[in-house]
Amino acid sequence: MIFNTGFEAILSGLLAVFMAQLLKVLTFYLQMKQIDFEKLATTGGMPSSHSAGVCALSMSVGLIGGFDSLLFAVSGGYALVVMHDAAGLRRDAGDMARLLNQIIRDFYKSTMKTKSAQLKELLGHTPKEVIAGFALGCLIAWSVHYVLAHL
Repeated sequence: MIFNTGFEAILSGLLAVFMAQLLKVLTFYLQMKQIDFEKLATTGGMPSSHSAGVCALSMSVGLIGGFDSLLFAVSGGYALVVMHDAAGLRRDAGDMARLLNQIIRDFYKSTMKTKSAQLKELLGHTPKEVIAGFALGCLIAWSVHYVLAHL
């Protein structure tokens, strides 16, 4: 049985990441009216899969071992660092890549023909994307713990 064990926490985290990546494909389709399965393997976008994964993991740890446990405190701290990094440092790195790509285009007075010649611009998340990932992760952990365990 995987429920009420570390396997439940791992399952919740992985399921949250997978669901967040699927939602990126859906949100891209709703915005652009195109299906892009490359979104399944990209960083950035709505919702944050990093936030969803660490929050599902942390929430599972709290549901299984208690929200007053040392393990929950450690996993919660880890989740906060990952979410802060997603909305802070990685987002700033994406902004820097966008600026450098623009400088290169302006300097050479042409467009770069291949994607490989450009720096990846969508690295981080807006606070809204991080919050959505947080909510998705918590919902999935709760669902795995209370719903799937009782089927």
